[in-house]
Amino acid sequence: MISGRVWKFGDNISTDLMLPGPALALVEKEQMRWVFQANRPGWVDEVRPGDIVIGGRSYGIGSGRPAARSMRNLGIGCLIADSINRLFFRNCVGYGLIALSCPGVSAAFEEGQIAEVSVAARTVRNQTTGQTLSINPIPERLAKLMLSGGIYPLLEREGFIAPLVA
Repeated sequence: MISGRVWKFGDNISTDLMLPGPALALVEKEQMRWVFQANRPGWVDEVRPGDIVIGGRSYGIGSGRPAARSMRNLGIGCLIADSINRLFFRNCVGYGLIALSCPGVSAAFEEGQIAEVSVAARTVRNQTTGQTLSINPIPERLAKLMLSGGIYPLLEREGFIAPLVA
């Protein structure tokens, strides 16, 4: 079960809004300071590990920049949107950011409420209102990658690649 405070974003949130162009020249640790800087300055100072981002339709449109990695590095517990762009979803899988599609989720929550997410049961519940919605199914292998922290941590744990030395 993932439980966290909700941050709401609307429809058509692009990867450019999540991770603006100037941040791409920075190292990974510095990139996360730029998340949503273009449309919500200071957000990275308010968000806490385990918080949940809820988006509208077409969340993650745009380029394949590593916005999902920066969101994961901030400690986002889960991203749930009415619909998620396919390229962005695959980046979430690869980087280990739990990203779930759930039609109607943006209308079911207000910012600051608590969302309770069960990946196994494929549900999201609004703790305040009690409303529970069904999450669209995702292939088991993709869910395993997201829940394992992404492709590289999973490959390291399974012995396919050597651990990254920092």
